[in-house]
Parts: sequence; C-alpha cells; structure tokens
Amino acid sequence: MAPHAEDPKPDTGVDLLQHDGTHYGDWRDDFHRDGCAIVKNVITPERAEYYKKKQIEWLQSFDLGFDPNDESTWTADHLPVSFKSGMYFAYASTHEKFVWEARTEPKIIETFSKLWGTDELIVSFDGMNITLPRQKDLRWSPWPHCDQSPERKGMQCVQGLLNYQPNGPDDGGLILMKGSSKLFDQFFKETREMADHEDKPPEEMKMKDLFIFKDEDVQWFKDHGCTMEKLNLEPGDFVLWDSRTVHYACFPQGERIRHVQYICMTPAKFAKKEDLELKANMFKSWEGTTHWPHCNIHRQGPPLRDGVEDPLNRKEPLEKPVVTDRILQLAAVKSY
Repeated sequence: MAPHAEDPKPDTGVDLLQHDGTHYGDWRDDFHRDGCAIVKNVITPERAEYYKKKQIEWLQSFDLGFDPNDESTWTADHLPVSFKSGMYFAYASTHEKFVWEARTEPKIIETFSKLWGTDELIVSFDGMNITLPRQKDLRWSPWPHCDQSPERKGMQCVQGLLNYQPNGPDDGGLILMKGSSKLFDQFFKETREMADHEDKPPEEMKMKDLFIFKDEDVQWFKDHGCTMEKLNLEPGDFVLWDSRTVHYACFPQGERIRHVQYICMTPAKFAKKEDLELKANMFKSWEGTTHWPHCNIHRQGPPLRDGVEDPLNRKEPLEKPVVTDRILQLAAVKSY
C-alpha cells in the first residue's frame, strides 16, 4: 500500500523561502536566504572514503579495463555509459546497496526532515557522479539550468548532493546562482526561450522540469543581484538547493576525480496516489527516476551505446540493498 492515498494537489508547492522570518541558527538560515546551503560533516571522512571506493569498484565491475591510476583508460570505451561524461543513472545503479546506504545515512534523513518539517519523506532513485579530469574523448559544455518547470509554483523539490572527495577551486563541482530561486517567478513572467542545447528536453514532454538558460538569461540574474559561485567542499559535506536555483556542474581541471551521490527527498504528502504506485513498482524493478521524488516519475530507458542498448546493461543491482522498513517507506512501497 502506498502512503497517503489522498491527492493533495502537489503543484501548489510549499514555498519555504516565504517563511515567517524564523532564525534557526544553522544551515537553514543560509537556505532561506540563498536558496542553497552546505551542511557540514553529514558523514565522516571514513564513510566518504568507503563510498568513493565503492563507486570505483562499480566502474571496474564492467570489466572494460578502467583503471583509476591509468589515465589511458579514462575514455568512454573503458566506462559504462553516462550522462554529461560522469553522471550515472542506468544499469540499476540507482539501487546499489552502497547507494541506498548513502540515502539512509541518519544525518541525511535528519537534514531533509528539518527542512520540510516532517519525517514522512520519499526519496528520488537518483544517480551518482564520477567525473574524470582530462578525459580523452570528452565533449563538455556548460549548461546552466534549473530542474523545475515554470508551470509549477512554489518550492516543490529540493535537490541534494553528498560529496565524497576533497573539492577545491580546480576540481569539478557544483556551480550555483545564489538567490536565483527567489527570482524564478519574476524571470518567467516574460515568455522565455530555452537555450538550443544538446540536453534540451523534447517538446512532447508535458511537464518539462528542466529549463536550460541562455548566456543573456544568466546575465539577467546577475543584473538582479545574484552571484554565480562554485562550491568548494570537504568529504562528508552535503549540499541542498531549491530546484528553481540556476546551477550546473563544472568539469574538473585539477588532479582529483569527482565523487558525488545525488539525494533528493520531499514529503510523501506531495505525491499523487498514481505516482506513488508507479514509484513503488519502479523500486521493485530496480529502475531509476529523475531528481523529483514525488512526481515527474517516468521510466528512463536503457543506456545506449552507439545508438543501441548497451549489451552490458543490468536489470538489477550488482549488490542489492538490505531492504528495511525505512527503505520501503522512502521508496513509497510501505505506508507511514
């Protein structure tokens, strides 16, 4: 049985940026001001090292010859298929045991509970990022975007990123336009054309929870007082941002491989009954979702190599998670 059988009109959202001015004395003050925040030391450096090791082992499990110590193997032929040369959503990877371990780290759940004011949460079946610096066959282009359609009103989704590797100015990482979420509705009052980018969603999508900004759009936000900042992180840091925030990942220029897990949670009450049922079924078949936990849930399709399904595709995780009641609640399989 999926949680919350009623349909609570999820598109109304709950705009926490219009809060009552409460001063929390923690990361929530940054979040309410900027639309983003860094929560320090959510996991220990030792746990971060464990997750980093598991990500490398996962890459090597395809037996394509990838060696993290040999840059000649840092090419697409030695790696499973990824999006933007490092974002992994396929191969049932979103349900690997170590991925679910990260989602259920106590301070991760506590952070989202504090933000939304409820423990009754559901989680996205989201991907990981393992980006290699100096990859030989890389095609990279910046893509400042937001992950919420202008048709949705209020803050409806908060994205998260758990960082495993030291991340300085020369390392790949997250770039955020601080304050841009507050200007979301103002920006879209005018008719806006999405940038003609290779990652532009197809026109037939009913709800495009992705908008890619042109250079002049980025300048508009800067002209309205926003600042574009690259976040530098330590292992174990967790970043939260309102999905209306302009953001993108920069490619690593230094020596370190980027190691990240994306984790997004929203209240279960935001979801419609049919979306919860679809989500529960996708958990049972080990399928991934978008960043959105409670809606915009649709099957992603197989990874494509040279235009056809990768023969190394997997229908289930290499190492299945230990399924607990908490995981079943987060996956919308079990009611609260």
